Amino acid sequence: MGASADSIAAAIRAAEGRGLPPVDRWDPPFCGDLDIRIARDGTWHYLGTPIGRAPLVRLFSTVLKREGDAYFLVTPVEKVGITVEDAPFLAVDFDREGTGRAQRLTFLTSVGDRVTADADHPIRVAERDGEPAPYVEVRGGLEALIDRKSFFRLVELGGTEEIEGERRFGVWSGGAFFAIGPAGDLD
Repeated sequence: MGASADSIAAAIRAAEGRGLPPVDRWDPPFCGDLDIRIARDGTWHYLGTPIGRAPLVRLFSTVLKREGDAYFLVTPVEKVGITVEDAPFLAVDFDREGTGRAQRLTFLTSVGDRVTADADHPIRVAERDGEPAPYVEVRGGLEALIDRKSFFRLVELGGTEEIEGERRFGVWSGGAFFAIGPAGDLD
């Protein structure tokens, strides 16, 4: 019998404890693909329909694992492939503590994760369809796409720094500088 969303959810609930499950230590057998898709806007879909139950989405998000460019939901006994259109999470807001090099930017994702950008949770900006696509690493190689309003707030906080002989525009968080564009008209 193949894995289903219900069997995955039941296994997760049975294994629930404190904090996030140790998915990085789980290596169960691959059980095939499951028709779950995470859209670029952070909406989770099952069998083509948005999953409207936020607690279920949060539950699934806790057992998400990335291996190379592939994404899986894993439990101690099964592993199923899912589709992720861009990043598995969406950063919908952030809090700022401090200023300048001492500031800490803590992002909130649409599934309830909180992560402070630092050397272990970097911010990066790629280009997608000619537009900047900013991301912050949440955990285990899983990133959150930073939503537009939050990215505009980051730009407002930004300044220039000399990085490897080149002036770059970016932000400080958790003791690390994250370039979000070339210096120039942005600062």
